[in-house]
Amino acid sequence: MARYFDVHPDNPQPRSIQQVVQIIEDGGLVAYPTDSCFAFGCKLGNAEALDRIRTIRQLDSKHHFTLVCKDFAQLGQFVQLDNAVFRAVKAATPGPYTFILPATREVPRAMLHPKKRTVGVRIPIHTTALALVEALGEPLLSSTLLLPGASEPLTEGWVINEEIGNSLDAILDSGDCGVEPTTVVDLSGDEVVIARYGAGDPTPFE
Repeated sequence: MARYFDVHPDNPQPRSIQQVVQIIEDGGLVAYPTDSCFAFGCKLGNAEALDRIRTIRQLDSKHHFTLVCKDFAQLGQFVQLDNAVFRAVKAATPGPYTFILPATREVPRAMLHPKKRTVGVRIPIHTTALALVEALGEPLLSSTLLLPGASEPLTEGWVINEEIGNSLDAILDSGDCGVEPTTVVDLSGDEVVIARYGAGDPTPFE
């Protein structure tokens, strides 16, 4: 059963954040809140946890996983950005967007799209999510906490605990959480594609 950490939304307790970080470092799979609903999170390069997310969500190999980053400088280490894309992404971050971009060699092969060699990246506007990524010291490998057959992601920690607590190692809950997934913008090709309409205004990319 998952360990449950209830933290303050504006000032998440550092001790609790560090305990969740240790669970991630030890190979655990956690659920944590963002500005666009809850997400699964695990350590970059943790293939076993990646498989656990795929199993829980019933995902195929073509699903784009996301690197949740603390800031734009960190994001830039993991994806390739030409000048136009750089300006577009920087103008929209932090915010409720996920951008699909060509990955650099820093990204483990297991989480890349098998044909496109792309990966999703985002910088949330959420105190607890950013505190977790900051304490971890590297991007958090993530995926929206959307269960098979569900039309909407889960947005409350206690519900997550009841539904899938036995499949997680920790749940980080700060009470405040977005209720709509990110807008997913694919910038990896010659044309911009809105892959999913969500919380972020798609207008700048249409």
